[in-house]
Amino acid sequence: MGVKYIPLRNLGREREREISTEISRERKSQRRTRPNRRRNQRSEKMYGYAGVSSDGPAAMKGGEFDIESGDMLYPGIGHGENQLRWGFIQKVYGILAAQILMTTVVSAAVVLYAPINDLLRGNSVLLLFLIFTPFILLWPLHVYQQTHPLNFIFLGLFTASLSLTVGVSCANTEGAIVLEALILTSAVVSALTGYTFWASKKGKDFSFLGPVLFTSLFILVLTGFIQVFFPLGSTTVAIYGAISAIIFSGYIVYDTQNLIKRFSYDEYIWASVTLYLDVLNLFLTILRMLKQDN
Repeated sequence: MGVKYIPLRNLGREREREISTEISRERKSQRRTRPNRRRNQRSEKMYGYAGVSSDGPAAMKGGEFDIESGDMLYPGIGHGENQLRWGFIQKVYGILAAQILMTTVVSAAVVLYAPINDLLRGNSVLLLFLIFTPFILLWPLHVYQQTHPLNFIFLGLFTASLSLTVGVSCANTEGAIVLEALILTSAVVSALTGYTFWASKKGKDFSFLGPVLFTSLFILVLTGFIQVFFPLGSTTVAIYGAISAIIFSGYIVYDTQNLIKRFSYDEYIWASVTLYLDVLNLFLTILRMLKQDN
């Protein structure tokens, strides 16, 4: 919308200054709008979701994901960046949901179809191969995380190999215990995720958890390795399980904050992998604890 030209010589000086100021504001507004539109179009092509205008919150129109000012992810984030971040978060959680669905289907097949379970349990070499396969796949998954379609191929193989081992664990456990572990894990993950989003909106930061969680996880893995050669008592195993659950719960908070603030837009594969491992490890820990109590 242009500004109608009015001869300034017929107006007083004050009116002249007002019109000049308004013309200047209009031109600045037009200059700001054009780069934002070009940037939003590039974002839509690069990341697969609609860009946004920084003109402020608006209703959902034309396929764009718009949010109200109260849905800002954390203090200080701009409107455009905030909406792009929401689109990225939606994409990561969509991939995570597909991974969890795949794990559920594969695990159910292992539990319900006896020949698969018998094959995996009766062949220790095959079972060890499945256990170490996810660790091997982590390297190409990290290297090719931004290369389509290799990133999704490696992600599918990684998820499938872990799903088979989860299926073996569930097949050797009573169905009621598996269901209880599933419900508890869902409740804990939902609560921690909701809390992290709320805390991030309030300006809280959980970056300090990184070194603490890494050190704790290293000690946890080392203790588990020692336990293979020197079995622990039932009480010690229960304590070990409780500490494991606390550590993986902390990782859910830490990695969710990284999803909100730190992961770049092209790291959606790696972001989904970290959250998937957090959820899966928490589920297996709760499953072992309930199985031990039983």
